[in-house]
Amino acid sequence: MQFGIRELIFFVVLLAVPVASYIYVFQPRNDEIAQAQTEIEIKQARLDELAQVVAKIDDMGLAIEAGREAIEVIEAKLPSEQDVEGILEQVWQLAERNSLSVRSVKSERPVPAATYMELPLRVVMEGHFDGFYQFLLELENLPRITRVHQMDLRRADTGPRVASGEMPPGSTLASFTLSIYFEPRNTN
Repeated sequence: MQFGIRELIFFVVLLAVPVASYIYVFQPRNDEIAQAQTEIEIKQARLDELAQVVAKIDDMGLAIEAGREAIEVIEAKLPSEQDVEGILEQVWQLAERNSLSVRSVKSERPVPAATYMELPLRVVMEGHFDGFYQFLLELENLPRITRVHQMDLRRADTGPRVASGEMPPGSTLASFTLSIYFEPRNTN
């Protein structure tokens, strides 16, 4: 068998067809397939994230409902504006029960906060430290929402009242702001 130019050209063309088809047909298709697979993976990841979010929606609904219930519990602890005097009466009974004498009470302006009001009272009281400590513990256990802040607690072992025997040793002078939270009157 003799190979001539004609056979050589046929052989080169025969080899060029698969190479050209790979370069011009198969390689672009492989690139398109790889790009499509990458897009599919990205979209599948987004779908997985969406599925996780959808699964949490039920949990969020439960969390929102629990939050609403917690708000209702807190609002139940907020007295109306008319009931503030009753709370003050409870606070003064606590002070009296713990052998504390209230020297002064100055009401400040109510401060609006969200849907409730805060009534700050500047209180000065004196008595034995143990009684004051017990007063704070009982104040904390009241069913209504109160806050004690800006407290100044001093030993009351000097001054004319101690020298005259009115104040026993271990007495304290407490000055603090007692905030009572309440629901304002509806002005509808």
